[in-house]
Amino acid sequence: MDKKNIAIYLTAIGALQLFLMVWYAHAFLLERQTASGKFNGNRALDDVQTQVAFGSRIPGSDAHTKTLEWMKGELESAGWQVQIQQAEEMGHPIQNLVAFRTNEPPQFILGAHYDSRIYADRDPNNTKRTQPTPGADNGGSGVAILLELARTLPLNASPLWLVFFDAEDNGMLPGWDWALGSQAFVAKMTIRPQAMLLVDMVGGKDPTFYMDGNSNVDLRTSIWSTAAKLGFKDSFIPNVKYNILDDHIPFIQAGIPAVDIIDIDYKYWLTTQDTPDKISSKSLQMVGDVLWAWLTQQNRQQK
Repeated sequence: MDKKNIAIYLTAIGALQLFLMVWYAHAFLLERQTASGKFNGNRALDDVQTQVAFGSRIPGSDAHTKTLEWMKGELESAGWQVQIQQAEEMGHPIQNLVAFRTNEPPQFILGAHYDSRIYADRDPNNTKRTQPTPGADNGGSGVAILLELARTLPLNASPLWLVFFDAEDNGMLPGWDWALGSQAFVAKMTIRPQAMLLVDMVGGKDPTFYMDGNSNVDLRTSIWSTAAKLGFKDSFIPNVKYNILDDHIPFIQAGIPAVDIIDIDYKYWLTTQDTPDKISSKSLQMVGDVLWAWLTQQNRQQK
């Protein structure tokens, strides 16, 4: 090979090396943009345990305040901006927590309530019905799902808000109603998302998620279809069993498609036995995987 051909060869090799370096750098940055990690059900279970350790998150209590501050810290550590929405409903102060990554209007809202009930009035032991509920599943599991999604959702996902509703859980008690936090949120809402997804009581062992009759038909069908594709059709049952009154109702009343993912047949609902030992990391993982997959699928469809 003469000197001229050697020079051409070396130049070509150098150009190829430069191309490969640029390609790998681009691929690395793209991966950093599109993958924050995988949903971790064990870490979500830890979040349930943390909440219950604070105590019953009755609005106005020290445990309620500590939970609010803890959620704020977890979200900010995961790179989210946080605002506390102050309101008042039926004479009760409301503190909804809203988390967002960008200032773009959200295409989706994911919601869960973080308060727990004042009285365990469904407890099988009559002497315990004036005690507060620990709220491991009823409140704690939904919060855990949202926090773990905050840590792991792709950084280039469609704009969304995570909303932690206050004062959902004391309906049918004197001076209270259900879903006060979400009512206050929707009353002040100036954005209009494509859909709202609610998770409530999603961490119990061997859960059954029937479709809620009040939820948007297309939305619930889409999510349950995603669950089936992931192999969870035995838990996400595509039949309506109940019409649920929950934090999704104010959104539906405002004309926004909304869905409630809830195991309303959870055995320990509104009892003193709603404790972390009744919660399964496997169930949290399943629900987290379904939401993670559905949200990333929406992101791909909109590009």
